[in-house]
Amino acid sequence: MSRESTRPVFPKRAVITGGMPYGNKELHFGHIGGVFIHADFFARFLRDRIGEDNVIFVSGTDCYGSPISESHRQLVEKGESDLSIEEFVSHNHRLQKEVLEKYNISLNLFSASGLGRAKEIHQQVSKEVFDRLYENGYLSKSTTSQFYDPELEVFLNGRQVEGYCPIEGCRSDKGYADECSLGHQYMPSELINPRSRLTGNKPILKDVTNWYFKLEDFQALLQKWVDHLLQQDNTRPLLTNILQEFLKPPVIYVKKDYQEEVDSLRSRLPEFKIEEEENKSSFEMIFNSLEDREKACNELTENNIRYRTGKTLVPFRLTGNAEWGVPAPEKEGVEGLTFWVWPESLWAPISFTRTYLETKEQEDDEWKKWWLSPDAGVYQFIGEDNIYFYGLAEPAMFMAFQGKDDLTIDPEEGDMQMPNLIANSHVLFLDKKASSSAEVKPPMARELLEYYTTEQLRAHFLGLGLGIRSVSFQPKPLNPKANERDGDPVLKEGNLLTNVLNRLARSCFYTSQQYYDSKIPVGKVRDEVLQGAKEAVLEYEQLMYKYEFHNVMNLLDSYIRDANKYWSAGMKEVKDTGNMDLQAQIVIDSFHMLRTAIVLTHPAAPEGTEMVCEYLGFGKEFWNWDRIFDTVYDFMENPKEHVLKTLEPRVDFFKKHPSQLK
Repeated sequence: MSRESTRPVFPKRAVITGGMPYGNKELHFGHIGGVFIHADFFARFLRDRIGEDNVIFVSGTDCYGSPISESHRQLVEKGESDLSIEEFVSHNHRLQKEVLEKYNISLNLFSASGLGRAKEIHQQVSKEVFDRLYENGYLSKSTTSQFYDPELEVFLNGRQVEGYCPIEGCRSDKGYADECSLGHQYMPSELINPRSRLTGNKPILKDVTNWYFKLEDFQALLQKWVDHLLQQDNTRPLLTNILQEFLKPPVIYVKKDYQEEVDSLRSRLPEFKIEEEENKSSFEMIFNSLEDREKACNELTENNIRYRTGKTLVPFRLTGNAEWGVPAPEKEGVEGLTFWVWPESLWAPISFTRTYLETKEQEDDEWKKWWLSPDAGVYQFIGEDNIYFYGLAEPAMFMAFQGKDDLTIDPEEGDMQMPNLIANSHVLFLDKKASSSAEVKPPMARELLEYYTTEQLRAHFLGLGLGIRSVSFQPKPLNPKANERDGDPVLKEGNLLTNVLNRLARSCFYTSQQYYDSKIPVGKVRDEVLQGAKEAVLEYEQLMYKYEFHNVMNLLDSYIRDANKYWSAGMKEVKDTGNMDLQAQIVIDSFHMLRTAIVLTHPAAPEGTEMVCEYLGFGKEFWNWDRIFDTVYDFMENPKEHVLKTLEPRVDFFKKHPSQLK
């Protein structure tokens, strides 16, 4: 079967989301290199592929959550700021928006969950979500323990508490109130060695009442969904590997030293089975339900038996008592609560979509065509730490919106559609996970532009292969161990643009100016050149469908370098033979290869490629994939009279950073 007959199908409409950076600081390099550039790359491709009006790319500042409250509190306490928390978030939102624009991130809307009109719409959407989940019977009211600092007489939220994650095998260096830095969920009582970040003292636990989404009830449906993902040829293993970890039954890990004590308690424990491996120091106690595991945890604690719990689905907390948050509806006498930041950030892209469509004066229910239709697709670009939330909590809630019975992973028109999740591994900095407390501080995104152009950085981050593994970002100017004689790893992909593609484009234009009165000689592109371009296009399309962006960059590298070789070899023969007919053919063929290379490179390097399009004298139709196999002549009213824009000497389409010029 030919590649052409199996071309991938893309939706009629698409929403792309790019994660939500917290509003406590401007963007660091990981926000840009790990998520936004990849999301923008795909959004720009889809605009070319299915039409600009059929794509909405949204994101926004995550205005709520304990990281923001804590950062603001510390600044005020130190006398470094007199801004209100809303002013603090608004200031950082402006900084984030500026940086996104500098990186040519083509968001239709970069909003903020707690600012302006988006705040009002987000509050309304949050109420609608809560009411729908409540009416469908998927919320439970539960009184649990929450950390409380008796010295200050305040409840502690999220990152106001630090300790160590209780989940077996967790590599996180920080555990917070009920989740660790890697996204593992647990009960506050399970946090190891808790400490109040406000006073440094050990907090106590006090009872509070909150609303929870019954995530554990969706285990079977979520397993079906993961099984479906495993059958798709464009699912990243990183995603399904992590999802499957949380779909295991409730487990307790106990050191083998306590085997006899556990055996003596068996009659007082809920039913469980034991599994153990010879080369491991712990054995597993596997339970039938989360409730049974919790009873066992209490019993083990009372008998001073040390244990750790395994990853599994637990009730997903929707509310909390943070003052700075989205108000939660009052139900069953429970009032004064706000939404926990993670749940409301999951439906924030819906709020942003509605906000954007309102600016376009669309009907109130227009958003449903984008989120509730099988004809549309939602593509969410996330980091691996967020897979639990986007890959389990979000799809479970989307299924819960369907009603009380006959829930499905294949929703019909009018129901929330299941998202497409594109998860990236961590971008490391100098071989280590980026940390503001490290000896060499990781750079902010804005800082990188002092050493590299936007398009050099875009090409480099796309080429890292973050969909496969964590990769180290090693900018030579910021690496104290860099050898002066070595090249800069960050420039590898950028050199394809500034050296190779730039040379091909300049050669084509300068030759047309010198020999053909700034016109492309009219003739037929050789069949082998047409076929080579077609094969590149079809392979590119497949790779984009599979989100293999690093392989897209590899494909571009091969195609553009081959085009340069074709030019160089052909022009050498022209020089040796003086055959001007051959020269005309080389120019004809090379302009088609340039045309193909520019369209395929457009999502990665929009500024330089659009400059080439301008000099060719074409408009937006040049990018339309309905015409992807057309030659340059097909865009001309009269090919014999079509004049190219004059390219002055030493003008580059793809520029190097001033610091790189010697």
